[in-house]
Amino acid sequence: MEKQNQFHIFAACTTKSDFKPMKLPTNRKVNIYEEANRCLLCQDAPCTKACKTGDPARAIRAIRFDNHKPALLWVKDCSDEDLERAEEACIHYNWPIRIKEIIRAINPDDVDNSHYPSLAISFCGIKCENPFFLASSAVCTNYEMVASAFRAGWAGVFYKTICMQEIKEVSPRFDAMHTNATHGDFYGFRNMEQLSENPVEMDFDILRRLKHDFPTKVVVASIMGQTEQQWQTLSRMAEEAGCDAVELNFSCPQMKHKGMGSDVGQSAELVNTYTACVKRSVKIPVIPKMTPNITHIEEPAMACIEAGADAISAINTIKSVTMDVDAEVAGQRTISGYSGRAVRPIALRHILELAQMPRKTQLSGIGGIETWRDALEFIQLGCHNVQVCTAVMQYGYRIIDDLTLGMQRYLAKRGLTSLDALVGESLPLFMKPDTLNRDTIIYPKFNKDLCVGCGRCEISCNDGGHQAITFDHETRQPRLNGAKCVGCHLCRLVCPAGAIGLTKRVPKK
Repeated sequence: MEKQNQFHIFAACTTKSDFKPMKLPTNRKVNIYEEANRCLLCQDAPCTKACKTGDPARAIRAIRFDNHKPALLWVKDCSDEDLERAEEACIHYNWPIRIKEIIRAINPDDVDNSHYPSLAISFCGIKCENPFFLASSAVCTNYEMVASAFRAGWAGVFYKTICMQEIKEVSPRFDAMHTNATHGDFYGFRNMEQLSENPVEMDFDILRRLKHDFPTKVVVASIMGQTEQQWQTLSRMAEEAGCDAVELNFSCPQMKHKGMGSDVGQSAELVNTYTACVKRSVKIPVIPKMTPNITHIEEPAMACIEAGADAISAINTIKSVTMDVDAEVAGQRTISGYSGRAVRPIALRHILELAQMPRKTQLSGIGGIETWRDALEFIQLGCHNVQVCTAVMQYGYRIIDDLTLGMQRYLAKRGLTSLDALVGESLPLFMKPDTLNRDTIIYPKFNKDLCVGCGRCEISCNDGGHQAITFDHETRQPRLNGAKCVGCHLCRLVCPAGAIGLTKRVPKK
């Protein structure tokens, strides 16, 4: 069935006269994360307006972005009646978010009012108030956008890439991979956007104004040339505009013009040449941006370092194809960049490879960062800052609140006073495959109290594992055959109820 017909059928069934909202079973204990993930994250949230004594929308957003413990700070004075009014005002299209149950499920003892450490960190000798930057993209294309982000709390910006070529964009230029059939939240994002469409002089004037109006923020000009002269001219204009650093975009995967973007980033010789010519032209730090569309990202990165690069940023988007007819451009399709949560493991792999290069340099990490835990993973692999794009496009600049709060709480929990202590701390854990322990095993552990009896573990183990689980249809409980179990943990990963945990590691029998 075509999407258009599906839409009309859905619309016909949801008119005010015949729409009946679904009702959630009242005997089901709320899972605060699952329920918070249903929240629409409204602008000017009706639930908060109705509550009056607190901000339940902010509390739920904190849970959504991995800060459930301090969520009570925004609703500490709310009565049950306040939360019930908030729930009644919820505009969710299926059933209201169970606001009262979410809030009352949080243990008050989890909230602390301890002093949180500073997130200040140095990058290329530049003091940054925190490690969170906007990535060069659609989230930072003019003065008003960047100024709004700075006021919200972002430490800096890698401004949308400036070039001397005429840029014309297509429509539509975005597509997404959703977690289910409904629209809204997506895990993968494809874009065909290129570079800034503004005149060159206009963009550098914007950067000059930003640095003047926000002197404590870090302003990085992202540039792309087609010749050595263009690279030199653009970098000098960035320095003259007062930018703190310049990023060399060697990585955009969907350039209309030849000899630009990832075409350059795949050539160690070209990135070395262009990095060297920019280093000769300016005194501010030079940060080449690497493409992931290459087998060995460390080869062009090393060429940049040999040419004098002060740091490396990675990754840009990954070349991809989606088949949604609604994303066609006048009946045509093309290869373009993929980003979002789905690319984070790939980005982390590239960061690891860069961190393990024989010649060390500072790194700026990009790729699928939504929460503070995502950012932490990049920092623990050696990044001194991270850049965010797709998450801002989905949820807005406001996510900086939970990025900073979560990171501060993590530092405080570990008794650390500086982010520097986290940079690269996970690198010693990574080994070559032939050195991994293959003589021990961790068995899955089934929690009968949490098990809902769906049998998904048995299906996956039988059809995709080692036939180590049987399912009792009378009790609707799984049973593990330890003699067959190999400890792959597929069952644990597919369990929708989180009812499968881990045992201790033991020697293999």
